[in-house]
Amino acid sequence: MLKIERILCPTDFSDFSERAYDYGLSLARHYKAELYLLHVVRPVIIGYPEYAIPDSVNEFYGELREHAEDQLREFAKVHAEGDVQAIVAVEEGVITESILDFARENSIDMIVIGTHGRRGFQRLTLGSVTERVLRRAGCPVLAVRRPAHDFVAPGSNGEPVRLSKILLCSDFSECSDKALKYGLSLATEYQSELLLVHVMEHVPAPEQRETEDARVIHLLEGKVPEEVRSRCKIRPIVRAGKAYEEIVKLAEEEQTDMIVVGVRGRNVLDLALFGSTTHRVLQLGPCPVLAIHV
Repeated sequence: MLKIERILCPTDFSDFSERAYDYGLSLARHYKAELYLLHVVRPVIIGYPEYAIPDSVNEFYGELREHAEDQLREFAKVHAEGDVQAIVAVEEGVITESILDFARENSIDMIVIGTHGRRGFQRLTLGSVTERVLRRAGCPVLAVRRPAHDFVAPGSNGEPVRLSKILLCSDFSECSDKALKYGLSLATEYQSELLLVHVMEHVPAPEQRETEDARVIHLLEGKVPEEVRSRCKIRPIVRAGKAYEEIVKLAEEEQTDMIVVGVRGRNVLDLALFGSTTHRVLQLGPCPVLAIHV
């Protein structure tokens, strides 16, 4: 059984962070996990390492840290959900490094982070912090930004987030098999429909398409353990074309609430190709994306 025991939500107190925190709260509630709320203060020495820093500046940053802690506690109080009590923390340093170090030192199982990235190719990045965390985190990362449809369901049994339909991308690799565990777990926890999708990038001849679709659907269904089938609805789907285009198109057609995608290993080539499918789904998708690293 998949265990998610510690969830980290970095925040800069923006609307994007607030939306991501709704997800962190909901996940913590469903998995009975500890929820960490982190804010990073950048010390002035990072911008001016060659200068001696006067005591007055250090005192200012001490006060800034205290103010951030007060803000975090107030944020957690205002956004409290049920019996989930966030653990607040303030770190000093480079934002990305501080998030990754905190996650590693506290054995975080999932990072939930907001991003200001816009949909479309006019925006080539998701936001530098979010993208760096996605590339380097040692645990799954859920990237949340403004969705194409309303994913927050206020007043629905006290649940801050609705996950009615989850899309899981499978290419039958090791990384997509790991992502499947998360997709099945989430679908079970939220009693969601799970769309199990494979995209054939090499389109078969018309006379072979029906047979090939049936073969792939059989393989997709074979990935789902028998004991899970009675606990959530699984719908296998086969598409043909460019992987990221078909995934994004299907997510829009089905109005999915989350996309789960596996990310391949960490060598130089893998990082260079991060943008090929995963990055474009993150960039163009109509809903939050959970990226699972092997």
